[in-house]
Amino acid sequence: MPASLQSRDADEPIKVGFLYNHDGLHQIAHTGPIISSLQRIAPELRVEVLISSESQARAVRRHLDPSLEQPPFHQLEVGKAIKRIEKLTGGIVPLGRIGSLAANKRLLGSYDALVVPETTTTLLKTRHKLHGPRLIHYPHGAGDRSISVSPAIKHFDFVLLPGKKTQERMLAEGVIRAQDNAIIGYPKFDARHLAKQTKFFPNDRPVVLYNPHFDPKLSSWHDFGIELLDYFAGQDRYNLIFAPHVMLFKRKVLASVEHQKIKVRQSIPSRFHNLDHIRIDTGSEFSVDMSYTRNADFYIGDVSSQIYEFIERPRPAIFLNSHNADWQNDSSYVFWHFGEVIDQMKELPAAMERAFPMDEKFRRRQSETFKEAIDIDPDHSSASRGAAAIYKYLHREFPERFQNG
Repeated sequence: MPASLQSRDADEPIKVGFLYNHDGLHQIAHTGPIISSLQRIAPELRVEVLISSESQARAVRRHLDPSLEQPPFHQLEVGKAIKRIEKLTGGIVPLGRIGSLAANKRLLGSYDALVVPETTTTLLKTRHKLHGPRLIHYPHGAGDRSISVSPAIKHFDFVLLPGKKTQERMLAEGVIRAQDNAIIGYPKFDARHLAKQTKFFPNDRPVVLYNPHFDPKLSSWHDFGIELLDYFAGQDRYNLIFAPHVMLFKRKVLASVEHQKIKVRQSIPSRFHNLDHIRIDTGSEFSVDMSYTRNADFYIGDVSSQIYEFIERPRPAIFLNSHNADWQNDSSYVFWHFGEVIDQMKELPAAMERAFPMDEKFRRRQSETFKEAIDIDPDHSSASRGAAAIYKYLHREFPERFQNG
């Protein structure tokens, strides 16, 4: 009998796994801070961590409370054949993630609950018919792209949410149930201490962050990126941090299952390296720990949810519409109302001139939407709220497993 279908003794500790089934690091900060909080409020639970790489393990440990006993870590196995195929195909399809679920089915089935920041894990139910572990989801970001209401979300048993904006949209789209979700805020903000408070440039010029997404249809990098770098290379008014979504340069061939589109990613010309006023970072910890969104004065992007981390403190923003989106009344582009949207790179210099000082309508829209998107409780951290919501849900699902349940 599969491990997930075995009956467990009433006095056996409930086993909760925090699963990171992804080859990147950008999702870890969204659930990592909850681990220690859950250990703290529910020491009777058996909390464990499942990772895909040693770099992920190091990233998770950055979020753990050193005063608590470190939870056990388990390395997920992926078959050598899968790794070879994924390498040969340039990672167009996330075979590693998909294959990992199959290769680790028995291990994953041994948990009462799995907490995950991505949707591939729902294949445990839909493909592998593994219905024992309760799947608990927290989306890795508070963005507005259509993928944020993916039909796959309806296969989760319980969903943790950053704020009412996401909750209302998911309820309207029918991907969550009213009784099976909880607003907890944004656990990544609990890790602000990891963001580097530093000057990245040896001068006091305003710092612009260019943060294109990796999606081959939506990303501005393919059509605007080189021209944008050329513009900043040839001026002396601003510093530029080029820090795209970490997955943009993870693979040479980029694929979107959502939009059924494939593109070969262009490389960064050597002329942009080693310039004093341009910093290029295609995937360091600075790219995922909010160091750049906290230290930049100006944001340029397309569809990355990092804009919601940036507008915690309202600042000027410009959005690049390289894919001819009819965005004005589209709920997938709410954040494009935070600043001016331009359709051609030649519009950028004038748009930047108009951005200083910041237009009050954009400042107001950023502030109002941030409050709807991310529910901040000054008295309770998001991680502690997430832990409390998980604990309450487990009480509901396994009352006989709690001595005082």
